[in-house]
Amino acid sequence: MMLAALNVRYRDIKFAVPFLIQVWLFATPVIYPVTMVPSRFRPILALNPCWGIVDGFRACLFPGLPFHFKLIATSMGVVIALFLAGSYYFHWAEKSFADVI
Repeated sequence: MMLAALNVRYRDIKFAVPFLIQVWLFATPVIYPVTMVPSRFRPILALNPCWGIVDGFRACLFPGLPFHFKLIATSMGVVIALFLAGSYYFHWAEKSFADVI
């Protein structure tokens, strides 16, 4: 919702979104293991909401891997915070949509 509201005002957002999604894909440890990321960067990587989902699927598929509830909780917190910020900004910017379009 935040990107949609920003796209109304700044038309170049639609060109930046595919690039940001591609960067996000490489920032999520899907193909490479998390052990390749230095331990000092893992708290920053934990802010990526997709990492908790990917790690949860790995824990389900491979019985030897532990299930990290803290990582899932961090992912849920980030998603909820982004949703609330996006809905607040959309509601705030909605008043000027007719003027811009």
